[in-house]
Amino acid sequence: MYCRNCGSEIDQNAAICVKCGFAKGTGTTYCANCGQPVAAGAGFCTSCGFAINNAANVDPSTQKSKMTAGLLGIFLGGLGIHNFYLGYTGKAIAQIALSFCFGIGAIWGLIEGIMILTGSINTDANGVPLKD
Repeated sequence: MYCRNCGSEIDQNAAICVKCGFAKGTGTTYCANCGQPVAAGAGFCTSCGFAINNAANVDPSTQKSKMTAGLLGIFLGGLGIHNFYLGYTGKAIAQIALSFCFGIGAIWGLIEGIMILTGSINTDANGVPLKD
């Protein structure tokens, strides 16, 4: 596997590229399959034929589940668990604080859970699309 931002080879279990710091699966400059440069706006890699555009080139192991995030938001939204799951740590801490101080974090979580399940919120904190 190769970094889509800098083209360096990265470990399959790595969350980020150690050379450039980009999250695994983000970027469009290099092919994630062969590491060769790709033309701006290209739909596939001319070296290996791998699909480049948007979700087609996202490493499936980096994608979070839409169903899991939505249900966490509905049932545990007041604790911000769905936002921790999606990588929005600051927002999750704010939900916890609002739940304990004013009791409104649960409503916020319920609304976000519904928004996730309906597709209004469809990416994680790294911009990786949620899988169905």
